[in-house]
Amino acid sequence: MTHVTPPPCEDVPGLGPAPGPAPGAAAGRRRPVPGEISAGRPPELLRLAGGISLHRRSAAYASALNAAVRSDLEHLRPWLEWAAQAPTLAQTTELTAAGAAAWDAGTDFIYLVGLDAEPGSVIGSFGLHGRIGPGALEIGYWVGSKHGGRGIATTAAGALTGAALALPGVGRVEIRCDQANAASAAVPRKLGFRLDRIADAVVRAPGETGRQLVWVKEG
Repeated sequence: MTHVTPPPCEDVPGLGPAPGPAPGAAAGRRRPVPGEISAGRPPELLRLAGGISLHRRSAAYASALNAAVRSDLEHLRPWLEWAAQAPTLAQTTELTAAGAAAWDAGTDFIYLVGLDAEPGSVIGSFGLHGRIGPGALEIGYWVGSKHGGRGIATTAAGALTGAALALPGVGRVEIRCDQANAASAAVPRKLGFRLDRIADAVVRAPGETGRQLVWVKEG
């Protein structure tokens, strides 16, 4: 049987606005942060079956992430606009800093997936993105093409679904991918997401059709 690594599903590793520092507590009460999805935060480390882990993206992994992306650009380009050009290490480092600020502000939670047997390795990126409105998070992901056939995307997306729905104020998780991206669509289907709708979308990458599948799971 030929295994196909799920193509990336609407993920931009660490990309997004870099919000300012989260306001501190005042008079014992926590002030709301503009754009914050939840007052809680997901675990920074998730150890998963199959010898893999999801961990909060940090500057320590910028070089490994940059190398992983650059080595897999042909796999990423059909589905991700940002993969049109190879990122420099400086760009990856800058986006890592933006992702760290977004985590602290509670607007996006970016993870890297690595092999437990190879400390420091990066074989993909996953994110919980607060770009679809209040009370909801969108899961985006990509897994390196050399690591197909192991169910990594499904395992990691399942763990993040549970982590997202455990956050206070979050009642919905979505996974979105282009209609042509059949391998990525298999992930939410296996996890019991329902296909909520097929929406028109701007075509931003060569493999896209402009028809976006919107998969939903509610807590």
